[in-house]
Amino acid sequence: MKAKSIIRTVLAILVLAIIGGCVYLDSLLPIITGYAAKNMASDVFVSGRTPEDVKSLDLNFSFIKFTRDKVDFENRSVTSRFLWRKATAVYRDGYGVTLLRGKDKEAILNQEYPLIPETEAPSPMDPGDPDLVSRLEPIAKALVDDHSYNGTPFAFVVLHKGTLVAERYRSGITSSTKLLSWSMAKSFTNALAGVMSGDRLIDIYAPMNIPEWRNDGREDITLNDLMQMQSGLKWNEDYGNRSDVNLMLHREVDMGLYALNKPLEHEPGTYWYYSSGSTNLVMRYLRGKFASDKEFLTYIRERLFSPIGIRNAVFEPDMSGTPVGSSYLYVTARDFARFGQLYLEDGVADGNRILPDGWVSYTVTPASGSEDSYGAFFWLNKNKYRPDAPEDMFYCQGHDGQAIFIIPSRELVVVVLGYSPKPDHTIDFNSLLKDIIAEL
Repeated sequence: MKAKSIIRTVLAILVLAIIGGCVYLDSLLPIITGYAAKNMASDVFVSGRTPEDVKSLDLNFSFIKFTRDKVDFENRSVTSRFLWRKATAVYRDGYGVTLLRGKDKEAILNQEYPLIPETEAPSPMDPGDPDLVSRLEPIAKALVDDHSYNGTPFAFVVLHKGTLVAERYRSGITSSTKLLSWSMAKSFTNALAGVMSGDRLIDIYAPMNIPEWRNDGREDITLNDLMQMQSGLKWNEDYGNRSDVNLMLHREVDMGLYALNKPLEHEPGTYWYYSSGSTNLVMRYLRGKFASDKEFLTYIRERLFSPIGIRNAVFEPDMSGTPVGSSYLYVTARDFARFGQLYLEDGVADGNRILPDGWVSYTVTPASGSEDSYGAFFWLNKNKYRPDAPEDMFYCQGHDGQAIFIIPSRELVVVVLGYSPKPDHTIDFNSLLKDIIAEL
């Protein structure tokens, strides 16, 4: 009798463990299928890559590599399946790709992009010193063709004194290919906040007057706290599990609202923690200063993108219609270089001030809790994280190894895009920068 009781207890424990495991796995499936569908769709319909290339490179990891991905070229959508779950992402002209959450496919496809496509071509980039171009050519080849610096770069652009001195692309990628920013989009959100600050639409040091934050410690949070990653809001940025960032990007209809509803863990302005939720909260707040999506998108185009020569950028929105400021911007490698040049020239492009006077200085001022590693939606090298690059270097960095390095003391902007994730595949940026600087 006692033996039977033990067996029943063991069986009950096993059943509960199986049920618990299935429940947890089910909570992961929207992330697994959502990641596959969203990235496959954007890489195919925005960047123009082949599904085979995307599957073998970008989606070839963890559970993601086991998804079954159906690319519907006629309706420009992707459906990814894994076990008993599926996710669908759809492409729309102007908007790019949106992962369906909370609306059916037809409802979102009926939303037309409110802006007319741009027809004006970007300004050409002036060629640099031929001797320097020649000296940098072996570095470009070593990086992109030979993978001598590790990783899988898609595009490489170097500007010196505002002129083009190096440019190289992986097979299938060209100077007109729009490529993913990942977290470099955060720095573009910085720029948008800067333009709006200059236009006196926002005050980055004032409380944000968010209704949900009234009468608790969150009411003291400012845009500056958020941009310096010191809001104090509870957050988990671990990409390897069922974390806040994964849930936000692959499950939520309104990503900024998801971050906004997080409780306070630390006093605002006192504790540094990297949070993609903070950026989407900022973008949602900026969007709220305009009466409609059309007015907001027009402002971004006319006050930020067009003045620096970026045409037909794709800033993909969440289901609420707000651009995903943390992650989902697609422009060309040259456009990313133009953006870096804007900050190198203290917010001025073609003699016109785009960012307010003092904004770049503010951007590179270290957040108090970051140990000199972070400013306002930009990384810093004041802590010599990359020891062979100058301390005045500041940079944008994406999840899979995308980067824009801005080095004022060398009048240098370096752009590298591709798929080079941590830990064992990341590009040796320190050696790359060292070699480039040695040729100046």
